[in-house]
Amino acid sequence: MSLTGLTLAQAAAGVAQGDFTATELAEAALARIAAVNPKLNAFIRVEEDTVRKGAAAVDAQRAQGERLGPLAGAPLAHKDMYYRAGGLTTCGSAIRRDFRPEITATVLTRLERAGATYLGGLNMAEFAMGPTGHNEHFGPCRNPWDTDRITGGSSSGSGSATAARLCYGTLGSDTGGSIRLPAGFCHLVGMKPTQTRVSRFGVMGLSFSLDNVGPLTRTVLDNALMLAAIAGRDPLDPTSARVATEDYAAAARAPRASGVRVGVVRGFFEKDADEPALAARDSALAALVSAGAQPVEVEVGDMARINALSAPLTACEAATLHAHWLRERRADYGAQMRARCEMGFRFSAVEYLAALQLRPRIVADFADRVFSVCDVLLAPTFNIATPTIEDTDVRASQGFEAVLARISRCTRPFNYLTLPGLALPTPEAVLGMPGSVQLIGRPFGEASLYSLGAAYEAETGFPDREPPL
Repeated sequence: MSLTGLTLAQAAAGVAQGDFTATELAEAALARIAAVNPKLNAFIRVEEDTVRKGAAAVDAQRAQGERLGPLAGAPLAHKDMYYRAGGLTTCGSAIRRDFRPEITATVLTRLERAGATYLGGLNMAEFAMGPTGHNEHFGPCRNPWDTDRITGGSSSGSGSATAARLCYGTLGSDTGGSIRLPAGFCHLVGMKPTQTRVSRFGVMGLSFSLDNVGPLTRTVLDNALMLAAIAGRDPLDPTSARVATEDYAAAARAPRASGVRVGVVRGFFEKDADEPALAARDSALAALVSAGAQPVEVEVGDMARINALSAPLTACEAATLHAHWLRERRADYGAQMRARCEMGFRFSAVEYLAALQLRPRIVADFADRVFSVCDVLLAPTFNIATPTIEDTDVRASQGFEAVLARISRCTRPFNYLTLPGLALPTPEAVLGMPGSVQLIGRPFGEASLYSLGAAYEAETGFPDREPPL
């Protein structure tokens, strides 16, 4: 197996054991990027000097007999919205094309402390507002399973680069599905943690009520290793939770499905669905049952209402963040970003505050109703066949909102509900493209999701499948 074909866990273990060096990993990744990225447009920026310097530091640590971190020498790349002091961070936009922040995101500091190295900034929807992977400033990101099809967004480069073996893992962000969707469309594992589980200090904001930071990886263990490195209270982010973290990697190394009650959600998630997507979901449920899980039908209440309540939060908070630029630099926005952002000016304060004030009661009622009869919910990550880039290049045309809403229909409600969601590939494809389901857990129940996800991974063997690129 080539070095780029290793999992993140294998790569870090190999460096720690002296099987190869961090520098060799970095050079293999850079060579892979040079060969493949022109077909995918996954990177906005490759930082060769940065990754080589980081790799040399890890190699020097090992040579001196120092203990290495759990991600030792693994080259990672991230959605280009994580600030590095003095480094470029474009946020996928023309407005910030030359932006150099003065602070570094806590999650990047923690990943570096864990031994990871940094390859560069990944393509994304402009200011993280778009579920397809289009970007009018940097061009669309392409899916390595079929370069004519979308990657999902807004963490488009994160999905494409990880699936194509350009790096060993990535960070995305998830406000309405932007980790889970590209993970799903690109045959990856994607974790949207519980709201406030991971620090957002030094991360470009979109909607402060709904934004989440989380990893996209090829395996469940890789995902758990990344979350373990970044999760936990951060004094620099007063919204970060004071709830203690769990040993996520240990959970992923202890697969368990036997006796786990998996709630099957019908209705809302099946409306206007493409039948092959539902068949792929059913194949995932069958794999969980084969691994020992117990399926139960679950009534989740009015998901359409929950979905609708997320709209004023996203739109109003995005409009608040962008109000100055919308006045001063309106022409520098892409058409879709501008149109979606300006929707925030149409909601009343009453609608926005009602969505906020109703939220705690709705979340509590949902958790009480659902998790009294099951341990984990199962729902499609998306219920459609993967669209083409051309068909979803709707910009701000008539009906574009309906096109985008259909893509993120299954993910958005769980941002409003604050719950953790783990996207996993399905055993069956959806018309030749990856399918995906999401496991939804109790608040701060990420470890349980990893344990069940690992059992599902062992049952299905999904990491063994590679894109044809």
